[in-house]
Amino acid sequence: MNNKIIELVDLTKQYGSFTAVDHLNLTVHKGEIFGLLGPNGAGKSTTILMMLGLTEPTSGSVKVCGINSTTNPIEVKSKVGYLPEDIGFYDDLTGLENLIYTARLNHMPLIQARQKAELLLQRVGLTNNSNKKTGKYSRGMRQRLGLADVLIKNPEIIILDEPTLGIDPSGVREFLELIVKLSKEEGITVLFSSHHLHQVQQVCDRVGIFVGGKLLAEGNIQELSQKLFARNPFITEIKVSNKQYTASKLKGLLQKIDGFIDIADNKDSFQIECSRDITAEVAKVVVDAGAGLTYLNKKEYGLDDIYYRYFEGGEKS
Repeated sequence: MNNKIIELVDLTKQYGSFTAVDHLNLTVHKGEIFGLLGPNGAGKSTTILMMLGLTEPTSGSVKVCGINSTTNPIEVKSKVGYLPEDIGFYDDLTGLENLIYTARLNHMPLIQARQKAELLLQRVGLTNNSNKKTGKYSRGMRQRLGLADVLIKNPEIIILDEPTLGIDPSGVREFLELIVKLSKEEGITVLFSSHHLHQVQQVCDRVGIFVGGKLLAEGNIQELSQKLFARNPFITEIKVSNKQYTASKLKGLLQKIDGFIDIADNKDSFQIECSRDITAEVAKVVVDAGAGLTYLNKKEYGLDDIYYRYFEGGEKS
């Protein structure tokens, strides 16, 4: 994934004295699923509008598929499929008729439009509801139809802006699985904008933490945790069956390991602090000593921890 398909350079959008997007620099590579994670009002939707050429930046530049979105918005729209949080359809038309209509707007011949629409309805699991008026569709069905709608013109990029709002948990899971499947099978780049951290973690290759119009950090979960918790020690939790091995006795064994800092008794387990990952060495020392190792777990900071540090903990840099 070395090909840059979205490039934002010092992208800024101001409304009077209010800065909605503040010198945003971001690169998304072809074929990846990138998650733009941030609370409501963070500037995610404004950024998307600038990508699509629907609003002009105050300063900076935005390129999508190598095309300047500000000067060539129509060309960009021909390559991008956009699914907003609430997509509109003609409620008196069926799902199939709506898709054919979109295909015809994209200059597709009628026979080809029908064939493509029927294929996409099958792919998103709406074949049995293809002749049902969309006014009778559930929220989840409308979002599935919306996904088919953005795929009808064979886009290189799909931009999803809070696409799971109002969908029940089962529908959300199926929708996210569908996004991943389509991305991998079709090689489509996906920009997934959401404030739901678990959904972002479930489907995205990389994540950008977006707060107050600024991109505070970006990378995969491991890179983000290493960057954010760089000053925190590695933590390994162990449990032993031999009760003779207290924290002080285990410390005598473990302090020979390079990187060991300290060990603390935590009710029925022990928390080991270290300056690097010494999990393997800990396991070997404890087993060789005959302490009866029954449990070992390396603490890994996930998106929950990252979310808390940035959004709840007040981290600003």
